[in-house]
Amino acid sequence: MSASISLQAEHDIAPELKGKIDAAVKQVVATTGVPSATVGIVQGGKVVYTAAFGQARLSPALSAKPEMHYAIGSISKQFTSACILLLAEDGKLTLDDPVSKWFPELTRANEVKVRNLLTHTSGYEDYAPQDYTIPAWMKTTKPINVVHEWAGKPLDFDPGTKWQYSNTNFVLAGLIVEKASGMPFWEFFETRVVRPLGLKEVLNLDTDRERMEPRGYMRNALAPLRPAILEAPGWYFADGELSMPVETLLRWNISVMDQTLLKAASYAELARDMKLKDGTATGYGLGVSVGLRDGHRYVAHTGEVGGFVAANAIYPEDKVAIAVLTNQEASSAASQIQRAVAALVLSGAAASGDHAVAEAQIKAVLAGLQQGKIDRSLFTADGNFYFSAETIGDFQSSLGTLGEVKTVTQKGEQLRGGMTFRSFTVEFSGGTSVVVTTYTTTDGKLEQFLVEGKS
Repeated sequence: MSASISLQAEHDIAPELKGKIDAAVKQVVATTGVPSATVGIVQGGKVVYTAAFGQARLSPALSAKPEMHYAIGSISKQFTSACILLLAEDGKLTLDDPVSKWFPELTRANEVKVRNLLTHTSGYEDYAPQDYTIPAWMKTTKPINVVHEWAGKPLDFDPGTKWQYSNTNFVLAGLIVEKASGMPFWEFFETRVVRPLGLKEVLNLDTDRERMEPRGYMRNALAPLRPAILEAPGWYFADGELSMPVETLLRWNISVMDQTLLKAASYAELARDMKLKDGTATGYGLGVSVGLRDGHRYVAHTGEVGGFVAANAIYPEDKVAIAVLTNQEASSAASQIQRAVAALVLSGAAASGDHAVAEAQIKAVLAGLQQGKIDRSLFTADGNFYFSAETIGDFQSSLGTLGEVKTVTQKGEQLRGGMTFRSFTVEFSGGTSVVVTTYTTTDGKLEQFLVEGKS
């Protein structure tokens, strides 16, 4: 597999290290089957490597290039957090202002603080936990409609008492930026973030989607790739609407390392580990995951929108950052590449449910799909929409020859969007292993059942 490479000669990268990085990326691309990946590295506070692997489009074939625009999904959240922090520096708001200051009609808005939104401790339910496009997202909407529907529901928990990822929080945060600044969110973002930092080629998925060169793809079980269904305008706002080349994301990472946009106190807030009311650390700051990995402090996030997954990590003390952009939804390739590259560059949930029941259900559903059958009573309306005749055919053709399900092992479990997310490793008698991810509603129905190859 050849790579399209564009090196920025600000700083040298050792040829031996570059060779290892190329090999590691190619291995992940090959084993996961992801169509393409663009990868960028900052070392010593400088861009030292940008490269592209694979195909940005499969038909007609278009090789990926580092300068192409890929959607970054929820990595956009840290940009929204920066907008809020700029407004705090301007004296237009504080992180501890209640949401009721701007949207008193929302559920318990007098109790939910701006800080709760940016740290996912508000209790507002996630409007978009699924890793595939559901029917609702295919119809154009407006951010205010999303907020009124999802932040108008009863809270999933009392503000500040739990951590639960919710895109709804950042849609609302973007609307607060508009209210506090008196400007449309995108105008404020461009004026106060993009232009001052000199960020190039930052696209808005709602208005600039036709400028994206890569096509987003999805895969049903282990079947061939298919074009992904893109969300309609209005669904991804301040929570995930950005698209950009990998180098642009690296330039943002350098600004975080060098603290060139915000005051030092604001960057400290951005990366401060939010504590719950009982003192439990969440491992999350303002739109970023934070913590230590092998002794290295990181500020990181992943992102996904229809057909695209991205992973981004900043290691501030090491002056290292790694960004990976891919064009297949529900794929772990971006995270796998990011971890593999980080290991090279930096080298010089407890489950709470009944595992046996969940694992038995996975085994039964897989056995049926291997025969082209499905018990639709087990699934929600959205889940049944996903399992069209075409999808079931893909599952049967790609899984039916793997033999019986030998073992199902639950690997993780967490709450999100009012549902329980679980991940499983499945081994078939023929020797193949896959990863299954599910979302289960409170009444036991399956909202999601996805299969991905295991490298």
